[in-house]
Amino acid sequence: MKVEETFEVAGRTLTLLRPPSADELIDEQAFAVDEFLPYWAELWPSGVALAAYVGGLDLRGKRVLELGAGLGLPSLAAALRGGDVLATDWSEDAVALLAANAARNGVVLRTEVARWDEPRRFGSRWDLVLAADVLYEQRNADQLLELLPRLDAGEILLGEPGRPFAKAFLAAWDVEEVGDRLYRLR
Repeated sequence: MKVEETFEVAGRTLTLLRPPSADELIDEQAFAVDEFLPYWAELWPSGVALAAYVGGLDLRGKRVLELGAGLGLPSLAAALRGGDVLATDWSEDAVALLAANAARNGVVLRTEVARWDEPRRFGSRWDLVLAADVLYEQRNADQLLELLPRLDAGEILLGEPGRPFAKAFLAAWDVEEVGDRLYRLR
């Protein structure tokens, strides 16, 4: 069973399916191997805020990458604004549901399962890199600090609600606040 929610994004009404409870998706074996938790199954306020911001951009012809996409609302917004979007997450379930939600809303984007510790999977020369509420753990911040410079991004936008590892992460960048807890990183 999935929950259906409706969002206004980039001038369109989208209906997204999501799991009713992330807690029900916790897999003890997956956690034991990789400390995997189903963060992807929640639509976090940072993702909604980043999608709203992205929904106001002109992305025609721009290559856009979302890291840790989860349900992928920012990716959907970027695709609606004309971006050539690759939405990535390390969860196969997240990527499958994001692809299904894109198809059910008539939004064209690409999805891929990819881990941040495999930087070659992402390629480089992205016009825009998106990430929303991805600094849950120190290892996430460490991996992003390694990965982001390799992406050769023209612009990086981060939605960050104030997670414990955010302060040190943000200190590594020239940061411009472009919205409430929305940051452009240089």
